Amino acid sequence: MDSNLLEVLVCPLCKGPLHHDHANHELICKADRLAYPIRDGIPVMLENEARDLNESNAAQNTSNS
Repeated sequence: MDSNLLEVLVCPLCKGPLHHDHANHELICKADRLAYPIRDGIPVMLENEARDLNESNAAQNTSNS
């Protein structure tokens, strides 16, 4: 992912900064707890395409119990 692009991209909901998760190919908004996918090098900045990090953590905690 182009570092110049990452500098200008913000979360479409809160307009906050995004953090690049290289391992999962996602842009993370810590404030909204959403992960936006990066597909073929292109960030998909749509709320309905974002993964809810709260749900992911809940599912992970349930499977570990």
